[in-house]
Amino acid sequence: MLDIKFIREHKEDVIENIKKKFQDEKIPLVDEVIKLDQEIRECKSKGDQLRQQRNEKSSMIGSLMREKKVEEANQLKDEVSSINKELTTIEEKEGILSASLKEKMMVIPQMMDPSVPIGKDDSENVELARFGDPVVPPYEIPYHADIIERFHGLDKEAAGRTSGQGFYYLIGDIARLHEAMISYARDYMIEQGFTYCIPPFMIRSNVVTGVMSFPEMEAMMYKIEGEDLYLIGTSEHSMIGRFQDQIVKESDLPICLTSYSPCFRKEGGSHGLEERGLYRVHQFEKEEMIVLCKPEDSLAWYEKMWRYTVEVFRNMDIPVRQLECCSGDLADLKVKSCDIEAWSPRQKKYFEVGSCSTLGDAQARRLSIRTKGEKGTYLVHTLNNTVVASPRGLIALLENNYQEDGSVKIPKVLQPYMGGKEVLIPEE
Repeated sequence: MLDIKFIREHKEDVIENIKKKFQDEKIPLVDEVIKLDQEIRECKSKGDQLRQQRNEKSSMIGSLMREKKVEEANQLKDEVSSINKELTTIEEKEGILSASLKEKMMVIPQMMDPSVPIGKDDSENVELARFGDPVVPPYEIPYHADIIERFHGLDKEAAGRTSGQGFYYLIGDIARLHEAMISYARDYMIEQGFTYCIPPFMIRSNVVTGVMSFPEMEAMMYKIEGEDLYLIGTSEHSMIGRFQDQIVKESDLPICLTSYSPCFRKEGGSHGLEERGLYRVHQFEKEEMIVLCKPEDSLAWYEKMWRYTVEVFRNMDIPVRQLECCSGDLADLKVKSCDIEAWSPRQKKYFEVGSCSTLGDAQARRLSIRTKGEKGTYLVHTLNNTVVASPRGLIALLENNYQEDGSVKIPKVLQPYMGGKEVLIPEE
């Protein structure tokens, strides 16, 4: 959410930003919020005048009563009563206007960084760099569900009976390999100086609307029936929400946290869910990272954070690339974002395994997360990035470490979490 003062003073820049995001239907909102803001300020001014008049008349009433000028005192009491009624009307109007202003402000997108490429949708995202050679071996790489089946490591049929489509059981060494990735990612981030945290897996609606846009919320979040609680779609949400309405010490910045959580996503209902595979599912696990920092440090942290993900995947012998999100693919709260995509030797293309974003002060403004320093109190900047999410990461690991004889090499960094095993041998 932008600062209303910024919108007043940079109206044309805000409109141009909306155009670059190909959201022209939102352009009228700019004039609407400026008008609402003017009306609110007029209400505040009128309210202040009335309160001053009320205070002056109230003090006069006491003096008149002491002087036994009862008739004049009663006349002033009537005037004070009339002022109170008018003040109540103005305050009610101000409340209605403020609610309308907030609703419209929440829809106006955050200002993008000038470096964001202009494009209508994800088809126009820009590849910036590749890390590792995308090898296609001389033998066939089976579909990941078929690889897992050889280790008796997946049961979607039983999950369908217990939970429905989009859920799964991971079993045996495959389940262990899945957890090894998460554990390694956790320890890697701790080595980078991040503090480990396990957050709540449910959050209230005011946190949800503080960390994401309404379209994202509707498409992603599962609501707990009869309660003001949502299952998290990523631990970023509850991690950022931890600091809601807080003034953190400037000396504590940057705050760097890495968190584990299960994640739950509707995936647009059942749209895109696979019968056999694990590409699109309702539940997965993830190691995440977030940073709260000073505004001048946020872009530097953005560059550090996505590189952590690259190194984690390269340490697991998985080639990856960085893909910068264009303006039309950038969520409304984001200033700049990129996806990290892993190489699929079976498909001979890359697929998304993580995303890194800086949101400027958008989340901090919605949740009132501030810090205080020599220059006074100001909003922090927030960033988030996926370290590893599985089963997406598991798919990349299996495909890129699959051997011609059907075995799967275990990368050295994961072997300590697998009891020293160097390779998985199929049971069949």
